[in-house]
Amino acid sequence: MSGFADHFSSQSTAYARHRPSYPDALLDLVAEACERRELAWDVGTGSGQAALGLAARFGQVRATDPSADQLRHAPPHPRISWRVGAEDASGLEACSVDLVTAAQAAHWFDADRFHAEASRVLRPGGVLAIWGYGLPRVDPAVDALLWDFYDRVLGTWWPPERRHIDNAYRELPFPWDEEPDPGLEMTARHTGLDFLGFLESWSALARCRQATTSDPLATFSLELTRLWAPEEPREVRWPLFLRRGRKPA
Repeated sequence: MSGFADHFSSQSTAYARHRPSYPDALLDLVAEACERRELAWDVGTGSGQAALGLAARFGQVRATDPSADQLRHAPPHPRISWRVGAEDASGLEACSVDLVTAAQAAHWFDADRFHAEASRVLRPGGVLAIWGYGLPRVDPAVDALLWDFYDRVLGTWWPPERRHIDNAYRELPFPWDEEPDPGLEMTARHTGLDFLGFLESWSALARCRQATTSDPLATFSLELTRLWAPEEPREVRWPLFLRRGRKPA
């Protein structure tokens, strides 16, 4: 990305193992909006959670990320080409793409550069879809503990762009008329240990550990164990937010 600040390479293993997969309902929604499904570009792909879902729906997927370490954790796939690249450097031909996506990534982009590249590569009538997810929800007691960890313990360690996740991308610019947000959610069956693995992927935790000698997740894990046994499976829910629109014909 332009002026790329790498918040994730140090925890790329945790990101690949514990970040949730996007639901079929979301991927079907954005794919079915496309007149053709020959080529999709997934921007800021990380270790490929969205790209893998798109590959089941499109002939080819170009998946780019500025972090080579993140891409090293992406699995090989015959319909996905993984490339190191910024939000304004797809390496694709003009008017060649049916869908451009950015999953839990658009808040890191230079919006003007990203929109210009998306407009360049999309076919007339092609679809741009950006989405993300907020804090997970388990039950009232775990949710309260997690909010305290997120806001009070790690609050000063979050990059400023994180505010766009908290406000569901409402303040991010978008270049074209938009469809309504369908209000979907993402779910997974996690044990307490799985849940801690998800928190290991948080950029604020990595920044705190690098800058101090403390590990706030160790204290959090002790408190979590009182509410959630490490091997006990529970449903975890993430609220999804989606912004999508079509390049004018």
